[in-house]
Amino acid sequence: MFRFASPWFLLLLAALPLVFFLRTRRHNLPHVMVSHGALPGLQPKSFVMMLSAMLPLFKYLALALMIVALARPQWGTRKMNITTEGINIVLALDLSESMAALDFKRDGKIVTRLDAVKGVVNDFIMKREGDRIGMVVFGSQAFTQLPLTRDYNTISFVLDRLKIGAAGPSTAIGDALGIAFKRLLDIESKSNIIILLTDGRSNSGKLNPKAAADIAATGGVKVYTIGVGSRGKAPFLVNDPLLGQRYVYQQVDMDHDTLKNIAQKTGGMFFAAENINELEQIYQSIDRLEKTKVEVDAWAEYNELYPWCIIPAMVLLGAYIILFNTRLMRIP
Repeated sequence: MFRFASPWFLLLLAALPLVFFLRTRRHNLPHVMVSHGALPGLQPKSFVMMLSAMLPLFKYLALALMIVALARPQWGTRKMNITTEGINIVLALDLSESMAALDFKRDGKIVTRLDAVKGVVNDFIMKREGDRIGMVVFGSQAFTQLPLTRDYNTISFVLDRLKIGAAGPSTAIGDALGIAFKRLLDIESKSNIIILLTDGRSNSGKLNPKAAADIAATGGVKVYTIGVGSRGKAPFLVNDPLLGQRYVYQQVDMDHDTLKNIAQKTGGMFFAAENINELEQIYQSIDRLEKTKVEVDAWAEYNELYPWCIIPAMVLLGAYIILFNTRLMRIP
């Protein structure tokens, strides 16, 4: 990271144009009348003449570099040492085929439910500090996509590459809860939560959602459940062999009652989101509810960059003094 250790010195730069203007008026040379026959304006300027015109710039540029040096430009690295255990969070995300429904808008564009979820969840991840976050994805089956980690950039990378249907077309909510609960047992923490997001009804898997909720409640795991998407028929983009790509409306079966029951049993909360604004507000609410005091030791190591200003300033100032008193000396 780059910074100025004494930035107030930079205010002196604002005075340079005024000084240049006043000095120019003060040292304005008297005009000499010449005949038109001389045509001095048409004579080509030599290199020495051009250098003479530029000579005052050497002085002011050297002064500007000295001012920047006084402000002490620095480049360094800020380091943080987190000493708290934080919270264990497992994100359980639905990748079933119904997540391809096009009933969300982001930045004015229609997007799938999964694409809308990716952006909001990524913002949620990047706001956390000191927490371990894992990821479980589910469709017809449920499996661990990422174990608990504090490497938020890796979580974001994996999240961005999730694909609809990667875990099968159906919805195994119970299995997802069971796998998420197992991941929370990997690393001990004072607080364990699961954020389960789905747009459907549990119609696959070996573990019943109610039984999975009982197991989570017994283990002291709080589950926040989110039902995402509009209820009833939703638009999908399909490839028709005859007509090509076209939109069709299909019934999406959501089970809010089961999601409410899971949240109630585990001490969590149930949320429903039918647009991206509601979804953002849900994750912001969870972010506020599940905050841990993070004790952080922070320090920084900086390298001074002012020599890179002082050296060229001295070169310019030396060149100005030498030229002004030798080859480009002006006699009043």
